[in-house]
Amino acid sequence: MDMPQRWNIDPEPKEIKAGGCGGVALRQEWELPVTKDFLIAFFTDVFENHWHELRYGPLVPGAAYEIMCAAGPSRFSVSGGYLTIFFSKGGHFHLCVDGPEEPTEHLEPRRPSRAIIFRALTRERHPVTWGFEMWNGKGMSMIALFFPNPFLTDEDTNEPEPKWERLNTWRAISKKWLGREPETLDEQGRGFA
Repeated sequence: MDMPQRWNIDPEPKEIKAGGCGGVALRQEWELPVTKDFLIAFFTDVFENHWHELRYGPLVPGAAYEIMCAAGPSRFSVSGGYLTIFFSKGGHFHLCVDGPEEPTEHLEPRRPSRAIIFRALTRERHPVTWGFEMWNGKGMSMIALFFPNPFLTDEDTNEPEPKWERLNTWRAISKKWLGREPETLDEQGRGFA
């Protein structure tokens, strides 16, 4: 069975007005399930296959963490409703992905309430950022993943010319999880304002 159909993911995005850095005016968002099975499958795929290109961490008011993995994950485990991704001597992190059938006051704020794959666009509707975000029951960021950007180097400086091959991660993830073929739209951007 095709991944998007299996998880009942709409391949068409919702457009949301956004005011942000770099001239971002719109976000295209694809809603994802926040079930334990989906989240484990998604995070396992993304971190096993794309760890070397990801930047990740929470986005909170006043701070954005964009951490890169020094090595691939050494193992994944699920216990007590938490998915833990281990990086050997590089540490680990926990994400709540489940809880008891009867939510408790203590657990409900920790569970994921929303997850999306997104593409941020300028006023001219040119993409400049691609990624994933997930929030808890209180609407606070649990994690954001930023996929490789053709306008940025690995050292977070502007590329003199876009490196379109950096869209390979976005294209692989959007194909597998959204059922979308590569789009010429992704190569129309000119970078950040």
